[in-house]
Amino acid sequence: MKPLAPGDTIGILGGGQLGRMLSIAAAQLGFDVAIFTDEPDSPAARVSARTTIGNYLDHAALADFARRVDVVTTEFENVPAETAQALIDAGARVAPNPHALAVAQDRFDEKSYFASAGIATPPFRAIASQADLDAAIAEIGAPAILKTRRLGYDGRGQIRIKTEADANGAYEKLGAPGILEGFCAFEREVSIIAARGWDGAIAFYDLNENEHAGGILSRTTLPARVSAEVESHAQDAARRVLEAFDYVGVLTIEFFVMADGSLIANEMAPRVHNSGHWTIEGALTSQFGQHIRAVAGWPLGPTTRVAAIEMLNLIGDEANDWPALAADPDARVHLYGKRSARSGRKMGHVTKLR
Repeated sequence: MKPLAPGDTIGILGGGQLGRMLSIAAAQLGFDVAIFTDEPDSPAARVSARTTIGNYLDHAALADFARRVDVVTTEFENVPAETAQALIDAGARVAPNPHALAVAQDRFDEKSYFASAGIATPPFRAIASQADLDAAIAEIGAPAILKTRRLGYDGRGQIRIKTEADANGAYEKLGAPGILEGFCAFEREVSIIAARGWDGAIAFYDLNENEHAGGILSRTTLPARVSAEVESHAQDAARRVLEAFDYVGVLTIEFFVMADGSLIANEMAPRVHNSGHWTIEGALTSQFGQHIRAVAGWPLGPTTRVAAIEMLNLIGDEANDWPALAADPDARVHLYGKRSARSGRKMGHVTKLR
């Protein structure tokens, strides 16, 4: 791919905080950004050159958008794969590609893909009825987690099954086709953030150690408390995924670290990721700048971490503490420009370099 030049336009599907930070990173490199979103007054739109508000399945609107941009990328993984394909059919270059999006959007397909690539996963079974769930519980056992196959995130669309009795009626409560995953008695959760360019070059960031509360990422710290061997295994897994998908852009894989140091893949995100927000101040190239570099056909930037890191999410009303956070000389505060706070909503984050 011929590299884009400053002044060219990068299209982003989605108007959330990740699109906002991508747009800011693109502007720093001289690009204009056009947002396509179904959300009026989105956080990304307010920092971008222009915005199209439309339906992600409106092929005519997508074709018009494709004519006005030089490459298209995504800021959230649930943009329909059909949308990406429609843009390609209209002549746009799209990264990541529709196949990567489609696999990441279905938890059963995602786990099946990991297994086919030799990447360890929890035991899992597809669930399309209560009978399927009963059979899977008999095979996998409890505790386990029942999840929707599609659209769940940040703890949504999940039912914890602590005992076999908890499975009674659980499929009806889920209300959609699902996947049952066996419980992993892990020591910690980590994520690997990697990037791949159109030329096949790959870059890795240091492994993130993550803590969740209520199914939502609350804290990320670096360096992760793992061995160099564990970090190498995470990189190997990410490399296999990137190359198998002919992937372009930033991709994240979340892992459980078991007591023996082995890694169990939880899920992947074909996009920049919450656990990588620390890279804005904490790495020589942020994950957002890296993603823009990748999709624009530029060389990937250095990923060197410059300090020990603590990154804290600001969830709901926590963002109202901005006066105190802004007064803390050690805090780097990022607020996402969302109009209202509500329980469980990511409103911003704070990074501290040690």
